[in-house]
Amino acid sequence: MSKRPGGDAAERGRKRRAPRRAAASDTPTRDRETQPSNRAPKLPRAPRTPAFLARLQASGGPRFARKMTTGSIIGWTALSVVVPGAAHLRAGRRRTGLILLGLFGLLLLVGLIYGLSFVGNYGAAARDSTMITVSAAAVIGALCWFALVLTSYIALGPDRLNGRGQIISGIAVGLLCVSVMAPFALTANTVLTFRETVKAIFPSTSDPEIQPIKEADPWNGKKRVNFLLIGGDAAGNRTGMRTDSMNVASVDIKTGNTVLFSLPRNLQHVRFPPSSPLAKHFPNGFMAELPNGGLLNEVWQFANDNPQIMGGKNKGPKALMDAISHTLGLRIDYYALINMYGFVDLVDAIGGIRLRVEKDIPWGGHYGTAGTIKAGFQRLSGEEALWYGRSRVVDDDFGRMGRQRCVIGAFAQQATPDKILTNFGEIARTAKRMAQTNIPQELLEPLANLALEVKDARITSLQFVPPQFYTGSPDWPKIRRATVKAINDSLKPAKRALAAGVTASPGTTSSPTSSPTATPSASRTVNPSQTPTRNGQSAANNASAKSLSELCGF
Repeated sequence: MSKRPGGDAAERGRKRRAPRRAAASDTPTRDRETQPSNRAPKLPRAPRTPAFLARLQASGGPRFARKMTTGSIIGWTALSVVVPGAAHLRAGRRRTGLILLGLFGLLLLVGLIYGLSFVGNYGAAARDSTMITVSAAAVIGALCWFALVLTSYIALGPDRLNGRGQIISGIAVGLLCVSVMAPFALTANTVLTFRETVKAIFPSTSDPEIQPIKEADPWNGKKRVNFLLIGGDAAGNRTGMRTDSMNVASVDIKTGNTVLFSLPRNLQHVRFPPSSPLAKHFPNGFMAELPNGGLLNEVWQFANDNPQIMGGKNKGPKALMDAISHTLGLRIDYYALINMYGFVDLVDAIGGIRLRVEKDIPWGGHYGTAGTIKAGFQRLSGEEALWYGRSRVVDDDFGRMGRQRCVIGAFAQQATPDKILTNFGEIARTAKRMAQTNIPQELLEPLANLALEVKDARITSLQFVPPQFYTGSPDWPKIRRATVKAINDSLKPAKRALAAGVTASPGTTSSPTSSPTATPSASRTVNPSQTPTRNGQSAANNASAKSLSELCGF
């Protein structure tokens, strides 16, 4: 039989290829392993023994993670500040990362619950226990976040970077540590400064002259509380303390509505209640037997200079409170004094005060040579505010009193919490040097809540100045009747408030006997540019009711 040409060669080729096909069909797995592929080879799964985990950790994390760069290490470390555990999760330390994340969530929940406990009782922030808790928490928080930043940085393996990357990332993380600790340190310092200021200014109820404070009823059942606000003019070139500005803030505890009573410094021959030692010493009034003496602003210093009469040292505040209580027919509960030169620093610390200046006020010395505060709406610096309240160049003492109460009212309304916190250090230092009070520390919590009510409430004002009230020969019953009427009017709705005793401009007074039928249109009869009423000017046209905000334009 003849064979086809090339048949033997073809047969031999088929025989050689057959084993390959057979092998391919018999061992498919081995054939796929030998064939080239674009996919990464599948490694056998190693047992997750402690030795394996240690090797995995030493290698820098799971194999699927991208190689960490300098920027990514810095970025993930920074992210861990706001999301604790993020850097550990990125580094493959899932358990540690989840634990940190859970602790952070728990911390936020606790902080939220603690913060909500102050809603409706913001004065609780003034508690000594609250201040200690917040300052301690701030210190612990600073240490914890410092440790968090460092451990997050180390977990990301900065040692695998080159020398330059290690230096850059180390400097960046160091700055991050300082930045993270700064807010905590500022918080702790502010709270501790506030606590020190409170202890330096406010006495404790352990003082025998301070009435104990009941936690359930801090105001002891009172519907009103009366504060004597004093501006003193003690200075290095003056002897003793003269109470240059004296105002009584009578506050309704429920509504916060306040009546501000201004007493002239030259009110003569004030009387004292029978319980005061000065009542026996001056039965006809303070220094009535002396010519041209017996001014109200001399009571404080006289009591301090004569401890043998008062029965002890530093009885000036009590003597002045007794005199003003008897004059108004109101019990003065507490007093607060601030040196008027220290007031300059307080006004500057909040960025000045804004009010309406009725007319040009020259200031500086007896002739106003330092400058002029122009009429109109102005923002006054501390020095300008002081001189605005003290200048006598174009006004008498009564016009000056009107300006002083505008300064006090403007400061009370414009010293907002954000301004106080921003400049708290300077305010605290000034207050410790210049402030004095008998308000006990334990009353700060309810007092802070009351202050928030006053900020949004109506403030009216009554000045005991001529022509309605003559300072040389005061009509004491008339003063007391006007006081009662002004308080009663303050309890009425704003649209029905009467004009009795409420001034229409910083230096004017309205008659306490004004007709109760005064119409709202009467309140528009006062021109903003009108000058303060002088002693001989009739007050008939000034019988309009206005709040202190309207009077002073703040």
